[in-house]
Amino acid sequence: MTTFTPFPGYDGLMSLSRREGVDIRPTLLRVLTDLYVQSPSHTDEEERQFVELTSRLIDEVDDATRAVVRARLSIYPHTPRAIALRLSLSPSTDQRVPLAAPIPPADTAAPARPAPRIPTEAEQRASSLSMQPEDAAQLSEMFFSASSQERTQILYNLAETPLRPAARIHPPRAMRAIEVLHMAAYVSDVENFTAELGDALLLTAPTAERVVFDEGGEALACALKALGIKSQVFEQVLMFLDPVKGSSVEWVYRLSRLYDRLSERAALIMLAAWRGATVASTRAKYRAALYDDERQRARSATPQARPAVQPGAIWTPRTGTTRG
Repeated sequence: MTTFTPFPGYDGLMSLSRREGVDIRPTLLRVLTDLYVQSPSHTDEEERQFVELTSRLIDEVDDATRAVVRARLSIYPHTPRAIALRLSLSPSTDQRVPLAAPIPPADTAAPARPAPRIPTEAEQRASSLSMQPEDAAQLSEMFFSASSQERTQILYNLAETPLRPAARIHPPRAMRAIEVLHMAAYVSDVENFTAELGDALLLTAPTAERVVFDEGGEALACALKALGIKSQVFEQVLMFLDPVKGSSVEWVYRLSRLYDRLSERAALIMLAAWRGATVASTRAKYRAALYDDERQRARSATPQARPAVQPGAIWTPRTGTTRG
């Protein structure tokens, strides 16, 4: 199956959703639907791939997610007929917007379900699922390879996933980091800014550099949101850290709006993904040396034949001339 063009990295998320203990299929369906309805038209191939991917997810998600997707597609003028039928929408040739199925009469309507109980904070923490390092690496790469619009949609949907976010930075450490980052950005000291950010968020130097030097700026917004930096300080960081980028009013305004709407939970989930991606990279680098590689070397070594006579096994009398 080919990759769905409007959403690069979707196949990686599909494999992530199949892992035991991690179920982000509701998020996948919402992201896929949001990206599809953002375009006013689609090619036949894009529509076919959307139907193929969405059909596998509709029956595997909860009722709340299915209702959200149904509402989005009910007002989209080009909802594929196959998906409309799966969601009980009524496509009509006389009307651009598909009509929802008629409401049954009051006497035949099914009894209303009781409102679901809101889980407590402790239950929410207990139901959160940690990402495996390989899953975290896929999520991180999918984020960095996506466009700015796709990144924004991913971050909004991450807040609703059951994935476990990283722990909040200790408040005294976060306050100290905010002061250092603010001053470093004010004087455009990118090197010290990157080093302090990596140290405060427990990121490796390459990961911290990738976050700071990311062209879109969404990664930096996640990192600073995880530290709890105020919106005004974040705007100053954008303007002074890189004067070339900071001179773009559109770039600063776009990231400022994203920062105001970005949830702390989504930022901490991305932080956990970056840390997990580092673990996956380290495991892949040293796996051969730590496990089967040395064993195979030992098995393939040719045994050396021992000499028939060991040194010192036979005593040889010493001869020599007689002094005199």
